Amino acid sequence: MKKELRSKVFWRAVLAELMGMTLFIFLSISAAIGNKNNSDPDQEVKVALTFGVAIATLAQTLGHISGAHLNPAVTLGMLACCQISFLKAVMYIVAQMLGAVMASGIVYGVRPENTSALGLNQLNNITPSQGVGIELLATFQLVLCVIATTDKRRHDVMGSAPFAIGLSVCLGHLAIISYTSCGINPARSFGPAVILNNFDNQWVYWVGPMCGGVAAALVYDCLLYPKCDDFSERVKILVSGSGEYDVTGPEDPAAADMSSKFSPDDTKMELSISHLKAEMFKLNQTSENSV
Repeated sequence: MKKELRSKVFWRAVLAELMGMTLFIFLSISAAIGNKNNSDPDQEVKVALTFGVAIATLAQTLGHISGAHLNPAVTLGMLACCQISFLKAVMYIVAQMLGAVMASGIVYGVRPENTSALGLNQLNNITPSQGVGIELLATFQLVLCVIATTDKRRHDVMGSAPFAIGLSVCLGHLAIISYTSCGINPARSFGPAVILNNFDNQWVYWVGPMCGGVAAALVYDCLLYPKCDDFSERVKILVSGSGEYDVTGPEDPAAADMSSKFSPDDTKMELSISHLKAEMFKLNQTSENSV
């Protein structure tokens, strides 16, 4: 834990979550406010696309720095399947909530005078228990998509993970925005609630997504694609991280990826090809001299 706190990589990741969440909430809430005089159903499509494109863009931009969770439910899911440490999860969630509040405050300050909304999540003719179930299932599919598309054990993912995750966010909004205004992200629901001082049914947007995130992680990690890590290795990750925070080594995680990916057999093959080319060149030179 102390090793993580001393690492620049750790704090860069936390900063990336703060900045990413601020941008995400600003962009998405701005689209959600829209024109209050517009009753066209296409408004929901616009909001869903904005949320999805924003997540895909930021995941592509910040994914190599922090993983671009940008969602406490995703972070909790990663913690449940032992991919991040407990300290990292706590700091990520704090950064995400702070970023959501900051962005909501910015939108509140620049919104049109005739707009009183701020993208506050509200239940639409359903009970809180129904809202929890809807949020749970929508978040379940999102976190399942995140964990599956970013699984380092997979070699069959040919497309873009950020694009797939963005589509998953867009899908969730298209499916449930008419029921719960689509939370699937506790920080996104928390930011506007703080600025407007309106916490009606706020617990729905925490219990549902958080339970959905944990459920998705456990289903994937224990049933669909179980890991072979032993218990001690999992505990080590939860306590001190997965080992990417080496204070004596390179601070940039991308630096580790710059090492050669050739195996010894690949190196021997390269040398053999070079030797063959050299012999062919000598043979050609000999033929020309003899002529």
